Amino acid sequence: MLDDRWKGVRRLLAVRLDNAGDVLMCQPALRSIRRVLPDCELTLWASPGGSQVAAIIPEVDHTLVTRALWQDLGNLPFDPERERGVVQTLADGAYDGAVIFTSFAQSPYPPSYACYLAGIPLRAGQPRDFGGGVLSDVVSPPPTDSHQVDRNLSLVAGLGFPVECPDLGVRIPDQARDSLGLKLRLKGIGLGRPFVLIHPGASCAARRYPMERFAEVARLANRSLQWPIVISGSEREQDLARDLLSAAGPGAISLVGDTTIEELAALVARSTVVVTNNTLTMHLADAVGTPEVVLFSGTEREEQWQPRATRARLLRRSTWCQPCFRFTCPYGLPCLDIAPEEVVAAMLELVADVAR
Repeated sequence: MLDDRWKGVRRLLAVRLDNAGDVLMCQPALRSIRRVLPDCELTLWASPGGSQVAAIIPEVDHTLVTRALWQDLGNLPFDPERERGVVQTLADGAYDGAVIFTSFAQSPYPPSYACYLAGIPLRAGQPRDFGGGVLSDVVSPPPTDSHQVDRNLSLVAGLGFPVECPDLGVRIPDQARDSLGLKLRLKGIGLGRPFVLIHPGASCAARRYPMERFAEVARLANRSLQWPIVISGSEREQDLARDLLSAAGPGAISLVGDTTIEELAALVARSTVVVTNNTLTMHLADAVGTPEVVLFSGTEREEQWQPRATRARLLRRSTWCQPCFRFTCPYGLPCLDIAPEEVVAAMLELVADVAR
């Protein structure tokens, strides 16, 4: 049963200072909170990269964006005044409570301590070790191999919020669907025409299927289906996509750097099938029900992150070093040593399932 302290929350801070896909996987937990506290103002505290998905999470009212020192890889300069500014920003928000979402490898104590210093009275998290009184509400974490969505749900359930649906959900505005449709028409893809979406990027190099193999996947897919191949990605992935586009041949077109997050969600929803690395598009396809082939590298455990609601084929070679949790691979990505023909065969199986 939900404690009366949480029933009275009117300004809630949901904390997830990670990548966009990690933030999206908090959505079912936020849905559970919103059902009990429909009138609370819910602010997402996120990293610059993670904050972009706030636009398609219907439960989020506001977004607070900072780079967290405790998530930094050594790039932030020594600047205590910057950190005092973060605490002051939290204090200015006058939040009644903070729910701190973390992965199995992260600690909720650093963000919780910032919230403590900011005067936020309720601070909930799932620690693996002792942290004194930094958290007001300590919820026991689930087993390490739990899916991240389930981990997030177990946190809010431990506070007493009823959990009803574990499926991801996103909000795609009609305007985004319309603007995406216009961009596709300008590329020669009219409404109702099937196409394959390839998303070659990922937040770190160790999760990226080799670009020359992605190009061969595009060529083989176009030859097998005679469908357009659409390539998606962020603005910073323009160079990667340019090489892929030139190698993939005339059947491929690019929308890299040309979609908002809402349009990207609409693009994934419009696609007949998605071929992607383990990154945001994997979670978007799961949320909107688009079949997908996932090149899932050995950086993570499949059971923690894999799609669960849509038809999916996860491709990965078993290696002695998995899961490595590395940003780069010193061994030449043996976990992604997958022939393009195998990728296309998995894609064709999914397409055949759709046609039945």
